[in-house]
Amino acid sequence: MSGEGEQQDWTNKRHEVIAAQQQALEAQRQSEHERATAIIREAIGAFRAAGIEPVPLQARPFTGAGTIRTSLTGWYLKHDLTLAVDEEARFYVLRVPGGLMSRLRGATPEPSPAPMVVGRGARDGETFEIRELLQMRLADPVRP
Repeated sequence: MSGEGEQQDWTNKRHEVIAAQQQALEAQRQSEHERATAIIREAIGAFRAAGIEPVPLQARPFTGAGTIRTSLTGWYLKHDLTLAVDEEARFYVLRVPGGLMSRLRGATPEPSPAPMVVGRGARDGETFEIRELLQMRLADPVRP
């Protein structure tokens, strides 16, 4: 009988450890998002001061070619037009489900948590510090 009690204690402890790790990871992600958003806000001010105006943002479908209209305006971060920030300093990965309805009605991509390192874990291997990427766009804006 004591074996079952020990197993239950171990299971409970394990669940507590996992929950604590998840909370710490979420707090770290939130902190990173807040720091990155502050950097994006600064960059938007620099874009405006340099006369780099926001443009209508378009998304690309997960599969297939072409673009899909969105209601967003902002600045593209990459020349392939897959990453952008809007005028409210929200970060977007501009990939959406395709299909006829999206092409007719447009799409509304959801903002993603802003990262301090853009492209971490991406297949193309390109990673940039958010500040570095924004400086690159200040010097060389993406014009669709």
